[in-house]
Amino acid sequence: MKLKKIHLGSYIIIAVLLFFCFKLWQLQVLEGDKYRALSESNRLRIVKTPAPRGIIFDRNGTPLVKDVPFFSVSISPETLKGLDPNALAVFLSMDKKEIEEKLNRKDNSPFIPIKLKQGLSFQEVAHIEAGKSDFPGLFVETDVGREYLFGKVGAHIIGYLGKMTSAQFDNPEFRGFPPDALIGQWGVEAVFDKELRGTPGEKIIEVDALGRELRLIQQRPSIKGNNIELSIDINIQKAVEDGFKDKAGALVAIKPDTGEILALESLPSFDPNVFSRGITYQEWVSLMEDKKNPMLNRALQSQYPPGSTFKIITATAALEEGVIDLDKKINCTGGIKYGKWTFGCWKKGGHGPIDFHRAIVESCDSYFYEVGRRLGIDKIYKYATALGLGRETGLDLLIKERRGLIPNTEWKRQKKGSPWYLGETYNAAIGQGYVTVTPIQMARMMATFSNGGTIYPLSLLKGGSQPVGQLGIKPETIQIIKEALAGVVNEPNGTAHAAQSQALLIGGKTGTAQVVGKQRGFSGEKYMDHAWFVAFAPVDKPEIALSVFVEHGGHGATTAAPIAKRAIEAYLVKPKPVEAATAGPIKKAGDFPAPSPASPGSGSSTHGNNENAQGDPE
Repeated sequence: MKLKKIHLGSYIIIAVLLFFCFKLWQLQVLEGDKYRALSESNRLRIVKTPAPRGIIFDRNGTPLVKDVPFFSVSISPETLKGLDPNALAVFLSMDKKEIEEKLNRKDNSPFIPIKLKQGLSFQEVAHIEAGKSDFPGLFVETDVGREYLFGKVGAHIIGYLGKMTSAQFDNPEFRGFPPDALIGQWGVEAVFDKELRGTPGEKIIEVDALGRELRLIQQRPSIKGNNIELSIDINIQKAVEDGFKDKAGALVAIKPDTGEILALESLPSFDPNVFSRGITYQEWVSLMEDKKNPMLNRALQSQYPPGSTFKIITATAALEEGVIDLDKKINCTGGIKYGKWTFGCWKKGGHGPIDFHRAIVESCDSYFYEVGRRLGIDKIYKYATALGLGRETGLDLLIKERRGLIPNTEWKRQKKGSPWYLGETYNAAIGQGYVTVTPIQMARMMATFSNGGTIYPLSLLKGGSQPVGQLGIKPETIQIIKEALAGVVNEPNGTAHAAQSQALLIGGKTGTAQVVGKQRGFSGEKYMDHAWFVAFAPVDKPEIALSVFVEHGGHGATTAAPIAKRAIEAYLVKPKPVEAATAGPIKKAGDFPAPSPASPGSGSSTHGNNENAQGDPE
């Protein structure tokens, strides 16, 4: 009986094994073609769904960008067998080598489509949709692109989107992003990329052998990025662009009581839309080889002698250190002698006896040579650095900011191995010689000075920041210099009549930085002087402070001052009536007499180091 049970169990096991062998033979031989076809026709495709990017607004709620469809063509990895790269390259109007490089990338996934071409036009999309049946697995994807509504205006601060760099692709922060994803690469788009870009979604789709969608298996929706409101006023940016008249330069405007950047313009500029739609190699080379350097942010990365705008620093130091008497006059005969060198004033015949107020209004160089002699370079250095010159402003635009240079005796000893000379102090006192600054530094200096000495960090977002310190300059010092700067624009012999406004009282200071080649007798635009103008308004309670720099612009009074006026009025002069300046120690616009036709067009000298030079009017 026991033996019979053993035999029965053996028969059962043999029968089961035979059944499985038969089924394997049936599946692999009799029905092999059927199941092989089913296997080939049912594939998974993982599709990343882009997140709508947050919108960037200016301080008035004006949108600066908008999201637009961004089309690209991709191919499913499982359909590559038997693909003819030559025919695909012709169909997509691409180079065969480029196609092969994309198809053979080591980081290609068997489940994620390979992106072949981005930034397709509507005509290209129509062409691909009509002929994609000849290339199984080829399909058009819709991403979220960016359109910059004001083109070149404000491009250096708004920035642009671009494909991930190799370094960003390896960054854990971008893990999970498609290799051809568009992210912020410049300006605000890059600084606030994490807030703006949102979270991409994902769809897992079953497709057939031709890449046609069969069913949606799983979906994770994308999450829109956050909107941000910038501190800039796009009306200022637009207003100043025409004022430069194809000249290179920069304008930076700041809200003095918050540190908000109201405008940051660098010219010539570039069109960020070129990047967002996928810049070609030829377009990139053209930008890089452009001698006008449109990619250079001149507001942060250009440094030049400030010319007579620096006299604000020298004047502040003189009052604080008590080296001058406001009523005591210094006689200007057209320049001063120092050894074998002559340091000239812009007015060849001289200003005659001149006091502190008139020296600023008429920008008398001889007066400030004497003030510089009394102060010495180290005291000038003390006040210049306290007002933010000679170091980075800290504005985060993810570019290398230039520091400029404010020299002192220790710097000269370390860098040049020689002592500091009095002639070098003469040059420094009027913003020449070794002294260099950036436009953004000068704007911050004017913002800090005009608000009474409160130091604010610079901010790109509306609302600004809390103050971080005080200069400690006496209020009467600031008041005296403010009155003089109002006179520069509004008094008959002031050097900046072109900045005069009928709507409000503007205070400012012109400056001209000489080009060395000009002193040596060279001519032409590239040897013309650089033009500066720094300003604030209204004088009694400043709401805007700015600096304007025009490369090879000639005189600050005729070139830079009108641009500043445009910017100030674009910000402060609204359609409603402007409230008149309040009565107080500082005069109102109507208190100043009309400019005299015989007064100089501008005024300040800018000289090279220890050169025999006669300054030009600003």
